[in-house]
Amino acid sequence: MQENKDVSLKYLFFTFLKIGAISWGGFMALIAVVQKQLVDKDKVIKEELILDGISLASVLPGAVAINVVTYIGYQLKGIKGALLSMLATILPGFLLISLLGAIYARYGELRLLNNFFLGVLPAIVAVILSVAISMAQKQVKDFKQMVICLIAAFSLLTIHSFFATLGVIAASAFTGYLLYRKPNPELQTVTPWSFSNHRKKLFLYLAIALVVLLLLILTVRFFHLNTQDWFKLNSTILLTFSGMSLTLFGGGYVIIPAMQQVIVDGFHWMTTKEFADAIAMGQITPGPVILTATFIGYKVAGFLGACTATLAIFLPPGFVMLILSGFLNSIRNSNVINALFSGMRPAIIGMIFSAAVTVGKGAEMGWPSALIFLTVLILLLKYKVNVLYMIPTAGIAGMLLF
Repeated sequence: MQENKDVSLKYLFFTFLKIGAISWGGFMALIAVVQKQLVDKDKVIKEELILDGISLASVLPGAVAINVVTYIGYQLKGIKGALLSMLATILPGFLLISLLGAIYARYGELRLLNNFFLGVLPAIVAVILSVAISMAQKQVKDFKQMVICLIAAFSLLTIHSFFATLGVIAASAFTGYLLYRKPNPELQTVTPWSFSNHRKKLFLYLAIALVVLLLLILTVRFFHLNTQDWFKLNSTILLTFSGMSLTLFGGGYVIIPAMQQVIVDGFHWMTTKEFADAIAMGQITPGPVILTATFIGYKVAGFLGACTATLAIFLPPGFVMLILSGFLNSIRNSNVINALFSGMRPAIIGMIFSAAVTVGKGAEMGWPSALIFLTVLILLLKYKVNVLYMIPTAGIAGMLLF
């Protein structure tokens, strides 16, 4: 695979900030925007990097899209790039949900973004489908990979379970090993990897994060009258969402039932209606649906509670991804690993096709949706219009047409 283009930390921050601001519709939508911006427009990475990131993120805890962003940031600028890319992607959704949380706390409901989202959803389907088509044209190189792609798409469309995703990843990897492994052992090379150096950097950044958290606590202790209750509440939020994040396999929707059991039935922090509104807010705002945690944190403990819940739900899986990204780099040149990815990459493309169909099922049926979908798809495939402009424009169209 060709080397990735050298970029600055400033580029990573502002690029992923823009991506995070317009990535409605779940993790595949965010991945699609990343592909359009970093691969097609800026040409700083190759598609293989995104597909490899999805393969790794799909079997790790945490929000898949954010883990993929973390992986890409790490490949481009190391640990700093990974953390900066992750935080930049989360920031727009975090700020918007915090703002909407304040409005919700005042008025008790939120209908402002419904029509906007109705316009965005068919545009998202078009974006995901265009990415799947583009990737398939470049990455599916023979009939065997075409079959893997089709079987993966069919499997996920007929079996709605996280275990289906794991099964597709595992089966495609094994198939790739059988079909594409080169028998010559001299072709297998592994780059030595020093975990000690990697670990020192990770612990350094973790220590910095803990110092910042301590300073925040001391600041609140100085200004806040009821510090003991505040500290106890935020500690509970931190431990609760950190624990959830490390058991979050298969995307944000998988954890919703467990989250409801803990937040509504266990701690009684929200009513069932408020929790449903929190899920809806995670859907109608950009970024992963698991940003629902931000709204819950805000509802329970204000803005600082929102900060605590957001960091707790994203950072622990992010550190797991960082550790395994470094290990993956050390074995990337192995012919066994290349064979595994030769099977997994077409399967991931099949998963993207299935995601377009799944998201499309949730779109409002009617001529406005069809018009937005076809217009965006044509503009993306034929005229290569920048996706950063398409999604907000589709949202405005939704407000006018619905």
